[in-house]
Amino acid sequence: MNYRALLRHETFLAVLLAIVLVVLAWQSDRFFTVANLLNQGRLMTEIGLIAIAMTFVIATGGIDLSVGSILGLVAILLGVFWQNVGLPLPLAIVAAIAAGTLAGLFNGLIITRFKVPPLIATLATLALYRGLAEGISQARSVRGYPEWFYVLGQGEVLGIPTQLWILLIGALIASIILAYTRWGRTVYAIGSNEVASRFSGLQVEKTKIALYMASGFAASVAAVIFVSRVSTTRSDMGTGIELDAITAVVLGGTSIFGGRGTVLGTFIGLCLIQALKNGLSLAGVKGDGTIMLIGAVLILAILISNVFERSGSR
Repeated sequence: MNYRALLRHETFLAVLLAIVLVVLAWQSDRFFTVANLLNQGRLMTEIGLIAIAMTFVIATGGIDLSVGSILGLVAILLGVFWQNVGLPLPLAIVAAIAAGTLAGLFNGLIITRFKVPPLIATLATLALYRGLAEGISQARSVRGYPEWFYVLGQGEVLGIPTQLWILLIGALIASIILAYTRWGRTVYAIGSNEVASRFSGLQVEKTKIALYMASGFAASVAAVIFVSRVSTTRSDMGTGIELDAITAVVLGGTSIFGGRGTVLGTFIGLCLIQALKNGLSLAGVKGDGTIMLIGAVLILAILISNVFERSGSR
């Protein structure tokens, strides 16, 4: 793993984020306000939690396209467990998160036991879990949650949105695990050379299964926060969120071929994407223009990262 290249990429990304913030603040006086920035923190939490777990998955050379469908499925199950089954809401939350984690386990088993490529396996389960969500919901939504539940998605702690605290703590823990633990080094080793990792005695299959379970768990927690934020459940929740998460991870410097990536880079990439979405919207740029600009930034970041990686390997 080329640490110098990673550092350079993250430094470039941080500088780019600073430039973007200055330009967007100049375009609209509503952008760089405390209220707006905290609100953007609320909006990027669900994607952020999924992106953190996705960093680990992509660093092994895998991918998880089913996270958006898991989010939708868990959101529906939360409402069903509480309203239809009659579980107390705390137990319904635990049961729904457990179901989402089991969905991640199912992904891991398909990939490791049956040797199905992650792209194909999670593309199939994307359709499977979304179909389950739509079948269970029958186009009905669940509303009327108790007031204490809305603290997760609408409340504040010390003036900071509750879910933003969850995201920051999750990012800190994940960053320490990936950068400073044996398990984190195993993730990098698998992504760099899976065959050599096996011969080195590393538990490749168990690590992959654990990562996909963690991805399902992160999507499940994001689902609970999402429901709390919007005050309802729908089967289409989370549609397309996997693409936003993958974009943040790749923009942050994680290689889609595995062996390279950091949670810090993913977090900076996430902030850059959210800043562009919000700032360009306030500046009057239409949605398609925002998407095009984010795509251009992603291509630019990847090209510069490749230049840094080649220069660092000389």
